[in-house]
Amino acid sequence: MREQLVNVNVWGYRETSGRLEAIDLTGFKVEAADGDIGKVSKHSDDAGSSYIVVDTGPWIFGREVLLPAGTVIHVDVAQEKIYVDRTKEQIKSAPEFVSEQHIGDSDYYSRIGGYYGGFLG
Repeated sequence: MREQLVNVNVWGYRETSGRLEAIDLTGFKVEAADGDIGKVSKHSDDAGSSYIVVDTGPWIFGREVLLPAGTVIHVDVAQEKIYVDRTKEQIKSAPEFVSEQHIGDSDYYSRIGGYYGGFLG
């Protein structure tokens, strides 16, 4: 089964996610596999590097986290909610998000992609 995951693009939305590019995701609530983690503060639909940034509020001391689009399993536009296939602990343990560091930093994308790519399934 692990061999099948090699071609999964962690930086692209799954075809089954229901993601519509014309919809602004800012402010959507984000639901991890085991509960609410915050709201989208920023997102990108750039080809090959799509992601959402989640403001976790008091859950992890106001920290923001970057989730590659491949972690999104469903976007519910009517409820303004995004579901991801990671647990709170997996998200909390992710490499730290530094607001402007991710822009054009291939090493940062490699670290994040490697971390989340290990859980795709």
